[in-house]
Amino acid sequence: MTVDAAKIIAVAKAEIGYHEGRSNGHWNNDQKYSKAVPGMAWSNFQAWCCTFVSWCAMQAGASDLYPRTASCLTAVGWFRAKGRFSQYPAVGAQIFFGPGGGSHTGLVVDYDDTYVYTVEGNTNDSGSAEGDGVYAKKHLRRDAHVYGYGYPAFLGGIKSADPKYAKEAPKPSPSKPAPSKPAPSKPKPTPKPVVDLSNVVAAAKADPGAAQGHTTHPADVKIVEAALKAEGLLKASYAADGSFGSLTVAAYKAWQRKCGFTGSDADGIPGKTSLEKLGVKHGFTVKA
Repeated sequence: MTVDAAKIIAVAKAEIGYHEGRSNGHWNNDQKYSKAVPGMAWSNFQAWCCTFVSWCAMQAGASDLYPRTASCLTAVGWFRAKGRFSQYPAVGAQIFFGPGGGSHTGLVVDYDDTYVYTVEGNTNDSGSAEGDGVYAKKHLRRDAHVYGYGYPAFLGGIKSADPKYAKEAPKPSPSKPAPSKPAPSKPKPTPKPVVDLSNVVAAAKADPGAAQGHTTHPADVKIVEAALKAEGLLKASYAADGSFGSLTVAAYKAWQRKCGFTGSDADGIPGKTSLEKLGVKHGFTVKA
């Protein structure tokens, strides 16, 4: 299991407010930590600040990263033997106080340029020499009472103020790329209207001789009329009645001539070639 400073810090912070037992009007060092750490039950009723750190390490799955001992001096020696002792604070480090680091200990949860922030067992918030529980504490970094720091070898590195450990600084987790937005769907092209050649031919032959306003295939004829109007060959007033009357025939004849047809090929009756050319230019298809 990969263990980082955050795990043991979370364990330690959860214990803030815990108090040892009392007897005869005094705190008596009877606490739960010694009995819960294998091989440490004998240390109950004794100073338990170092035992508390061992318990936190065990709870966080980091027993091999911190010394298991009730002695602060032994813990300092353990870190020194591994070459992981520093005068600079680090997040998750074990802090030691007093001559040789043997007076007291706790866990560093954070630091800044001025202070070290810790969680410590067997201490108090009154300044008394008699500890009674687990507290969050703050110490000046340059306080003469601070002896130094033991650095656990977290697999992911350690955040430290020591320049020698800069290479161990935890790498920031890569940010997840923002989910890509789906490409906007292209609007479906509007289907082109279809003109039936046989319908407009029939209308061109029937409508001119019929009564005014007669229509044979008005839907097809209106499309052709609109195209002839766009070409400037048919007046707007006749371009939407759906009747392929004499004026529409004359307009279509003019279109055929624009296409290069002459004689009987330019008689105003739509043919496939001329109608398809008109459709390509003005947006409709021809059904032959």
